[in-house]
Amino acid sequence: MIAEVDKYLVDGCGRCKYGGTPDCKVNTWQEVLKQLRAIVLSCGLEETLKWGMPCYIYKKSNILMIAAFKEYCSLTFFKGVLLHDAHNILEKPGENSQTARVVRFTNTRSIQELEAILKTYIYEAIEVEKAGLKVSLKKVDDYEVPEELTQKFNEYPALQTAFEALTPGRRRSYLLHFSAAKQSQTRTARIEKCMQQIFEGKGFNEY
Repeated sequence: MIAEVDKYLVDGCGRCKYGGTPDCKVNTWQEVLKQLRAIVLSCGLEETLKWGMPCYIYKKSNILMIAAFKEYCSLTFFKGVLLHDAHNILEKPGENSQTARVVRFTNTRSIQELEAILKTYIYEAIEVEKAGLKVSLKKVDDYEVPEELTQKFNEYPALQTAFEALTPGRRRSYLLHFSAAKQSQTRTARIEKCMQQIFEGKGFNEY
């Protein structure tokens, strides 16, 4: 145990105005977080604080982290996609998540019921790291380019040049954002709204 995580369990991550108040998400789920922390530490992982949240590592490699959200607490395995998940408790943290997998909790009872299973998963995650296993990530070129974006490229060749000059991560975020719109009109509107950012070499969420 480290003092920084002790402080986190009292004051939260410090990234919003609610830290240390009854409205802090960490305060809401304090007992759940404490129980998850105890289970993780019993598996021999080293505790640290990253991104303002408790993170647990094995020989400097991130294995998992615990976090509080408005409606639940989570235990996130960084390479969760490589775990066997025999009990079907792992979920994608987001629709496009390729690597991480989470287990969500809303009470201490469910943690007690899953304690033995959670430990099995944690030990497996450690073995995954020991074995040096890597996740085969989907490449940017594997994502479909919306027809509306291709049309814009034809209209503005400089836009295609600017888009292809972006980092893979930036291109991926734009493709996901554009493709998420169900209607062609909306996809076109999103592309037109982002054109200036693309020309400036910025990512979707960079202003």
